[in-house]
Amino acid sequence: FQKLLELDGDAEESVIAVSPMNDRIQLEFKVVRYASKDRLLIARDITQTQKLQRMRRDFVANVSHELKTPLTVLQGYPEMMDDPQQTPPAMLKKAVENMNAQSTRMSNLVDQLLTLSRMETPSDDVFDHEVDMPAMLEQLQAEAKRLNEAKQHTIEFQVAPVRIYGKENLLRSAMQNLITNAIYYTPEGGNITVSWKRVAGGAEFSVTDNGKGIPAEHLPRLTERFYRVEDDRNSASGGTGLGLSIVKHAIEHHNSQL
Repeated sequence: FQKLLELDGDAEESVIAVSPMNDRIQLEFKVVRYASKDRLLIARDITQTQKLQRMRRDFVANVSHELKTPLTVLQGYPEMMDDPQQTPPAMLKKAVENMNAQSTRMSNLVDQLLTLSRMETPSDDVFDHEVDMPAMLEQLQAEAKRLNEAKQHTIEFQVAPVRIYGKENLLRSAMQNLITNAIYYTPEGGNITVSWKRVAGGAEFSVTDNGKGIPAEHLPRLTERFYRVEDDRNSASGGTGLGLSIVKHAIEHHNSQL
């Protein structure tokens, strides 16, 4: 900072430093020459800009990571299948199953990225239509029942006759993600309660389960794209790490909180 002042505005240089008032704030300082003898010292808060740049770098790194495994599978198996007569039928069957699973995974990843992209565009007609929430939750209950066949959880839906104004596709996407997470991450035979009710000042949707939970240090970052608790960062788990980001964007469109 002292060297910057000594340059006397003669160079297009800037200094980035932590704010002396708050160590979470990054400031950029620059000295600009104007008129004949005057100098202007500019201090600019660049915390958000740096955060966005970091998120962009993380996003590129994470997309690369998420695509690497399925692409490796899809590239590897065709080499093995060059001579199908020399490949045991059981191995061929497994190869096809794995390629199908990984191509589905990439397709889901692209679909969810496109969903997020659309959600980031502001919409003026969010509250133009009334949504029949009980009817939507009845459909989600039927989907949850099919998804739960392997896990054998006890799932209870407690739905009050409350309708709201909003976008049905966004609300459905958010609720579906939360219910699906509960089914996937609760140990077999668990208990899950899905609730929709009126509360003071609005309505509340909640999904409660008796899974192992999430350590507190991960909670602030859960809605970041591709962020997952470290021991779950496994492509075999089937998740894309985008679900809670979709939930966050969907409810922000409705002036609501997660």
